[in-house]
Amino acid sequence: MKQEEAFYIGYITKTKGLKGEVQVFFEYDEPELLDLDVVFAEINGKMVPFFVSAYKLQHNNTGNFYFDDIDHIDKAQQLVKKKVYLPLTKMPDRSDEDFHYNDLKGFVVSDETHGELGEIIEINEYPQQFVATVLYQGKEIMFPLNEDMILEIDEEKGRMLVDLPEGLLDIYLSN
Repeated sequence: MKQEEAFYIGYITKTKGLKGEVQVFFEYDEPELLDLDVVFAEINGKMVPFFVSAYKLQHNNTGNFYFDDIDHIDKAQQLVKKKVYLPLTKMPDRSDEDFHYNDLKGFVVSDETHGELGEIIEINEYPQQFVATVLYQGKEIMFPLNEDMILEIDEEKGRMLVDLPEGLLDIYLSN
């Protein structure tokens, strides 16, 4: 399997105990919807399958996993900090009404005062909020995605209208 045929769900944060258990931190919004019988870890540029023998999801976006053939802490230690993926064929279906801030990547943003800013090149999730990154006048600008700033989202046209706080763009453009 190639990386283009998979979607990113999280990464292995640490080992637990001596019997090869690892903790996975999920960056995927709803890990309980995922089919986790086989996961793929990116190792040396290759997608390596790991068959899950047992797992338990936690409430803090983590899960504890045992993989077949990983039966000792030394084997598990080699997986720490590896990114974890699932095949695109296992991506949960979402209804049309199910919209996430991550879906805004690639949308063109216009500000009510400054006009068109550019395309959203990245969406990052931080505690408490999502932050969009747009390339504007050759500089990356970042702004939080929240209901106070977003005035309108046109999914069909891939456009979003925002009202950024006064002075926010000046911070990025002053250098």
